[in-house]
Amino acid sequence: MTLIPMLPVPVIAVVGAVLGGAVLWRLARARRSAERLGWALRMVMVLLLVMIALRPSIAGESSGPVASGGLEVYFVVDTTSSMVAEDAAIEPDGDAPPTRLDAVKADITAMSEQLVGAQFSLTTFDATSVQRVPLTSDATALASATSALTSEITYYSRGSGIDAPVELITELLATAQSSHPERSRVLFYLGDGEQTRAEAPGSFGAITELIDGGGVIGYGTEEGGRMRVFDGYSADDDPADVAYIRDPTTGADAVSMLDAANLAAIADEVGVDYRHSDGGAAREFAAGLDVGPTSVRAGSLTGPVEFYWILAIPLALLALGELAAAGLALARSRPRAGASRQAKEVRP
Repeated sequence: MTLIPMLPVPVIAVVGAVLGGAVLWRLARARRSAERLGWALRMVMVLLLVMIALRPSIAGESSGPVASGGLEVYFVVDTTSSMVAEDAAIEPDGDAPPTRLDAVKADITAMSEQLVGAQFSLTTFDATSVQRVPLTSDATALASATSALTSEITYYSRGSGIDAPVELITELLATAQSSHPERSRVLFYLGDGEQTRAEAPGSFGAITELIDGGGVIGYGTEEGGRMRVFDGYSADDDPADVAYIRDPTTGADAVSMLDAANLAAIADEVGVDYRHSDGGAAREFAAGLDVGPTSVRAGSLTGPVEFYWILAIPLALLALGELAAAGLALARSRPRAGASRQAKEVRP
């Protein structure tokens, strides 16, 4: 069982706590049994609403042919707000300028298409580091997760640290090496190198002995680009509807710039090459890799099975009950109001 939250979990927790607290307070003050029952049912509605917002589901299963070889490819992607700056070196797909994250998606897709038979892992980092795709030979799973990548929610951004994923990726690589020491592992770090936190970035040296190669790919330009606001619901590609992050000191649109020096430093520490993304860097990196002997087995990803709709049924029934009770109470109050007006009219 997994969760696919409709909103950030902290937001769901706060809203649920506020609603639940208010209902429990009214329940504690209720005196009549019918009133207590009504507030108890409302508490059930709050719990159902929270559970629906968390979207419980079961991960998809595999079926269909999947090739697997002896190469493990780890993609580490920067998803901080600066990665939706509009200065990517790729052709636009539509009217909106492409973002750095769009270029990342294109590069991951290009590399996975060249490295048929490799196993892939996708990790993203912003305020937290998360492994989005555990190591798998199913390229469909990687493609699905890559296409769904978004930047962090703008309003929750707390600055970016380029070393944020080091601890998690070191742990993942060490575990993989212990489980399958015979396999080769490569790491690709995809980001813009922008360090906005006050402290200096930590070292990537611990990763060096855990990989056999890889690369660092940089996104953006030295001139920089404006960064789109992402509210957590949708990334609107209509230029007329896109909002941009503001610089609080000037009130103008904030600009994010590529920091190639930081990315080159990461590459030096890890012992790989650094290249700027220009549409060909990813394919050049992939061309130098050997997947090794491959085998084919049945497997292709199916989508997750979601259960929130089951919880929506009792919630809808309880909501209808609330509406019916409110309508009945309103109907009962109208004759009383009419009788009051008639009494005033006949009063001498």
